[in-house]
Amino acid sequence: MSSLSREQTVKSTDTPEIVKKRMSSEDRQSEIIRVAVELAAEKDVGSVTTQDMADAMQLTQGAIFRHFASKDEIWLAVMGWIQKSLMKVLSKAAADASDPLDAIERMFLAHVAFISKHPAIPRILFSELQHKKDGKMRRLIQEIMSGYEERIAALLDAAKVQSLVDAGLDSRSAAVLYIGMIQGLVMQVSIFGGKRSLLQEAAKTFPIFLHGIKKRTDPV
Repeated sequence: MSSLSREQTVKSTDTPEIVKKRMSSEDRQSEIIRVAVELAAEKDVGSVTTQDMADAMQLTQGAIFRHFASKDEIWLAVMGWIQKSLMKVLSKAAADASDPLDAIERMFLAHVAFISKHPAIPRILFSELQHKKDGKMRRLIQEIMSGYEERIAALLDAAKVQSLVDAGLDSRSAAVLYIGMIQGLVMQVSIFGGKRSLLQEAAKTFPIFLHGIKKRTDPV
């Protein structure tokens, strides 16, 4: 064997080429969304750059832009993922409920557990609402909240039919209060840090809401 052949053999065995697994465009987009959410949990949302995302994925910034035209498009996709994931969690929680009020309670606790698992979500929502005065992002967030309110109001209307809540209950206002409780708990736990548990506070708060809307038994 010639010296050139031996050298080529050594190179082929000692320095094997690293082949990266190719991902479909859909899978790569999902990975970018996941990384964006993870980075948002570690630092201010506004300071997360596409270069940060690329570094976390060991890709070039150009590779990021092959799947999303801009950083705004990435955060819009993140919001779409939040909407889809949350609705899936809520539907699963309500599926085994014994009645509308049980469904509402299961959804409340499931929503809180979802936020606990993904603590970056409130930061992303508040950041985008603060900095995006109008446009697709704000409209999508409004769509998520409006759809959620309608879902809770519909369950409360069903609870009226079953005489589980007061017949005069304003279902829509109660639904707004329901969502406001979650937002308030998230804000308080964020302020107090590790001194308060979101799940524990939620478990103590919901019975108060339930007490306020349940049908009263007429005194004998």
